[in-house]
Amino acid sequence: MSRQLDQVFAALADPTRRAILSMLLEDDMAVTDVAEPFEMSLAAISKHLTILAAAGLITQEKRGRVKWCKLEPDALKSASVWMQGFGQFEPVNLDAFEAFLERELGNGTGDMPES
Repeated sequence: MSRQLDQVFAALADPTRRAILSMLLEDDMAVTDVAEPFEMSLAAISKHLTILAAAGLITQEKRGRVKWCKLEPDALKSASVWMQGFGQFEPVNLDAFEAFLERELGNGTGDMPES
């Protein structure tokens, strides 16, 4: 479980990956659509997606010739359980966490497209 937690927290540490997760809150997206708002290569976005997938935060599926990304809603559960073990944290409300991400990533960081 420690390795999985390390991967989740490492994946969440990067603002580009957090922005991608926020984008995927809305719906599944093709890799090319995920890459569109970012000023980086498709290869760089693919590396970010690989890290998110390795952490279990997203899954990728090929549909025809297009690779799609899907948010895995229960992926943060183990991190939430771990944080609750410290006793000072309330159980993570995933809806509230989603709203927090949207607020934080929408604060003009340049990493997330405008909605």
